[in-house]
Amino acid sequence: CQLMSRKFKTAFAASDDDRVITGIHDGGLIPRVREVDGVAVRGFEIRIGGGTSIMPRVAPTLYEFVEADNGDYIKVIEAVLRIYDRQDQLRRNRARARIKVLVDSIGMDAFRAMVDEELAGDWVAQRDYDVARLSVLPDEEAHALSLPVPEGLPQADAGDADFARFLDSSVHAQRQAGFSTVEVRVPRGDLTVEQFRGLAAISREFSGGHARTTIQQNLVLRWVRDEAVFAVWQRLGEIGLGSSGADEVRDVVSCPGSDSCRLAITSSMGLNRAIEERVSAMDITDPLTRRIHIKMSGCPNGCSQHHIANIGFYGASLKVGDRTLPAYVPHVGGQYEGGEVALGQRLKVRLPAKRVPEAVSRWIRFYEADRLEGEEFNAFVARVGVPAFEDQVRDLALPVEYSPD
Repeated sequence: CQLMSRKFKTAFAASDDDRVITGIHDGGLIPRVREVDGVAVRGFEIRIGGGTSIMPRVAPTLYEFVEADNGDYIKVIEAVLRIYDRQDQLRRNRARARIKVLVDSIGMDAFRAMVDEELAGDWVAQRDYDVARLSVLPDEEAHALSLPVPEGLPQADAGDADFARFLDSSVHAQRQAGFSTVEVRVPRGDLTVEQFRGLAAISREFSGGHARTTIQQNLVLRWVRDEAVFAVWQRLGEIGLGSSGADEVRDVVSCPGSDSCRLAITSSMGLNRAIEERVSAMDITDPLTRRIHIKMSGCPNGCSQHHIANIGFYGASLKVGDRTLPAYVPHVGGQYEGGEVALGQRLKVRLPAKRVPEAVSRWIRFYEADRLEGEEFNAFVARVGVPAFEDQVRDLALPVEYSPD
């Protein structure tokens, strides 16, 4: 794999909700169950050739069903990698050296024929695809159940509005009675050393020593006993991570941008902070508006997944006389929830960075004022059209004057 033309990103979903967004990965696997001779057989739907960047594509399906427990899915992925590795024409241009370029150029039917032929090769018999041997599956449930039930835990007051809001947005009941999952909102995906240590202590005490990252730059604590949720919230608050609103409109996602990335054109983390402050100041209470997702990248490469946000931006620049100003190109109407992935539409405006928070505010209020009853943001975009969103911010795009501030 070290000698392949470029990276190959793989994502495994756990349900049809597809929370890992398999559609934007080089290889995506979604669990499926099929009845074979009266027996339920576990497997995966395999998708190949997704990605964002300057050539965004949603991965098409290679196979609707490939068995899991016999290791067939590993064979298929290896066949895909072997084919990808042999495509020397992709190595000539690093920007296009991704498997999505191959799939896009020849089509999925032709690519599937290549995989079928590859799977007929002698190499398959030389491998051991024993899933039990290869799997590493820690039993988090058994470990969580073995821990003693904490005693003397503080409990919330009935009228604690802040905790009620946290419960509503960031706590979800597990299938196992008596346990909850707590999603920790991490602003800008940025944690200090002290916060990391605090999270480790909370995890050891309340969630069996395990935590998981999410594709939204947040952290998830599983196996938290219901009676301990309030104590966890209090402890999170002590390290500055007790805010509500995980996966909501003010839970803005960005890449590191020019703070640390040599490819970045703009400071996307700076814009993240500015938009979060503007949206928070709007005091949004409408449930549909809270479901809007905002993402921004510091360049067109799309590390923040701006293509699939309801409102997304990528970093660009504007020439003002002999100076260059940071700017952003907006997209609207992207989708990634509920197992559906759709790319947003790019607006024909380029906004100076300092004016982007105002643009976001205008689009949100435009949606709230003109939507139909129960109409979600993407449905509103489809109905009114991209030009209507452009009209809302044309005055913000031009004229531009340079200011050191």
